[in-house]
Amino acid sequence: MTVSELEDTPNRVLTAREAGVITVGNELKWDATEPSRGQFTFTGGDRIWAGAVAAGQRVRGHTLVWHNQTPQWVQDLPADQLRQAMLDHIREVAGHYRGKVFAWDVVNEAFEENGSRRQSFWQQKLGDGYLAEAFRAARAADPDAKLYYNDYNIDGLGAKSDAVYELVRSFKQQGVPIDGVGLQGHLLLGGVPASLQQNLQRFADLGVDVAITELDVRMTLPADSTKLATQASDYGAVARSCLAVPRCVGITTWALSDKHSWIPSVFPGQGAALPFDEAFAPKPAYQALVTAFS
Repeated sequence: MTVSELEDTPNRVLTAREAGVITVGNELKWDATEPSRGQFTFTGGDRIWAGAVAAGQRVRGHTLVWHNQTPQWVQDLPADQLRQAMLDHIREVAGHYRGKVFAWDVVNEAFEENGSRRQSFWQQKLGDGYLAEAFRAARAADPDAKLYYNDYNIDGLGAKSDAVYELVRSFKQQGVPIDGVGLQGHLLLGGVPASLQQNLQRFADLGVDVAITELDVRMTLPADSTKLATQASDYGAVARSCLAVPRCVGITTWALSDKHSWIPSVFPGQGAALPFDEAFAPKPAYQALVTAFS
């Protein structure tokens, strides 16, 4: 949910009816909350939080440490100042929403497809240890929030999900606070990994919750009945995989209506990725979710 989605009345009515949880889309990212050092603003985040509360929804915080949407002033800091800026940022942002959000995506997208660490400015200046520091800072700032590591293309078994698995396992061994893994679920039509349930289960077996955090299933446009039927099958398969794993605690789509999808702007010629179309009418994917949860 973003402010623009909140202000779109038909969309607000739809999300109030269909979503028990919302994730703040952009307004809690670093560029929105601390555009200049030590100058914090929570106007957008507070508006979305208040709208969610009014609709009886719970709120996921997204995201404290990420290589994107982070101001240049942060990226330009030398290592010692960068570490302190990260700790200060987490303390202020997570502290502001202490007791108001039930979960935080503490670190987002820290691995490459081959399982190596993404060579972001965080990694290059602070090394492997910044993830553990971020999680410890988040726990101190909001002791009751569930702390998640969140990433894409970790839905099935593979090098990237293996690396995240090893991260979580090492955190558990070292006593680093982590409560969950968010599998984003940005999927291609017909591309639900056969190993999704097995992958969810192996993370759960480490003693953490798992959640599908940013689900959409994109297709080459235009949509047609065949593609929509495949998409419905994909949504149903994801839901059934989650439901089969007791510690899979939620499925969140990345918006509900195609009107507010990020896909067309990033993947030209693709879209129609969500359970409701641009006119807020339910698609076969919506019925597949209803059936899975029935």
